[in-house]
Amino acid sequence: MKLVVRVKLLPTPVQVLALEATLHACNEAANWLSSQAFEKRVASRAGLQALSYGELKARGLSAQPARHVLRKVADAYSTLKANLKAGHQGRPGSKRHTKATGKSIAFRPQAAQPFDDHCLSWQMPERTVSIWTTTGRIKSLAFAGSADQLSLLDAHRKGESDLLCQDGQWYLIATCEIPETTLNAHPAGFLGVDLGIVNIASTSTGTRHSGRRMNRRREADRTLRAKLQKKKTKPAERRAKKHAGKEACRARDINHKISKSIVAEAQRTARGIALEDLTGIRERARLRKAQRVTLRSWSFHQLGSFLACKAKRAGVPLVHVNPAYTSQECSQCHHIDRRNRPAQDRFACRSCGFVEHADLNSSHNIAARGWWTWVRGAESQAPALIVIA
Repeated sequence: MKLVVRVKLLPTPVQVLALEATLHACNEAANWLSSQAFEKRVASRAGLQALSYGELKARGLSAQPARHVLRKVADAYSTLKANLKAGHQGRPGSKRHTKATGKSIAFRPQAAQPFDDHCLSWQMPERTVSIWTTTGRIKSLAFAGSADQLSLLDAHRKGESDLLCQDGQWYLIATCEIPETTLNAHPAGFLGVDLGIVNIASTSTGTRHSGRRMNRRREADRTLRAKLQKKKTKPAERRAKKHAGKEACRARDINHKISKSIVAEAQRTARGIALEDLTGIRERARLRKAQRVTLRSWSFHQLGSFLACKAKRAGVPLVHVNPAYTSQECSQCHHIDRRNRPAQDRFACRSCGFVEHADLNSSHNIAARGWWTWVRGAESQAPALIVIA
């Protein structure tokens, strides 16, 4: 199982200049190579190497960085080809398709650049790295990370690492390969998880992760952003830039905490996790205008992916179930009626009289559907490739 660990670099001003020059040189070379690949219709690694390896070396790149630039460009065109084949760029002749195929792929000056063990070495006891740059090798470049990240790097780091500059901060993204945890093939039951707006997640054991405080913060962020955009002054632009990304960072942190809590509970009770398949929910849902902003801004997909990744690492089976009528179905007698929801947070069955919190009732239905999905032969849908740590 592969995990991606991101650690923060702590370069000196001189080291920052060397890292910037390296990223700019690599991405300038990638842009030049991309234009050559587009003009001559050559996108394979072997074809690009025969076409331009000498030119890349002449641009100041040593052997390994030149090969990584070649691979980066070839992989970019392979991804574009796959997206075109899958129809993700629209139909041929459409404006979106023409825009994607009408010019060469461009790389940002500070786009990530991969480094292998020939160009980058880690000194874990000293918490430093030695990295190749266009101005010479930098030694004793300090880095920092959490205790969990450092222990993973020390024990399981393997393969390439990406150098990345984001908002003026420098990071190394390293790949770790850890032994897979044996999947619990015989869960005692399933933990149903109902995702919502008022309550971000409600489990069938009665745990509710409220989103009221988070929604108030998001509303305040939107109000501040609109206020700053109306001013159109330099100080307002600086303040808006300072606050940019904080909302997404806060939501990501909350999603990590919620998913960690749910997976820990499922692992402790030897159960699997059942989630609703909410693909396309934003297009299907009919809400008032005030509710649409909240629905479209909360990252339900991110929370689901965090749950899937953590479940994979813990050996907890995870399945997705049909979300149809989970909020209108009685978890006791299974009677379905729209009138069973007299209020947003209240469920009252008009057939058997069962009364419960609406989210808890939905989570019971999801748990039952998860169990039936599993016993009918469904496989765990937790991903097998990459987890963000």
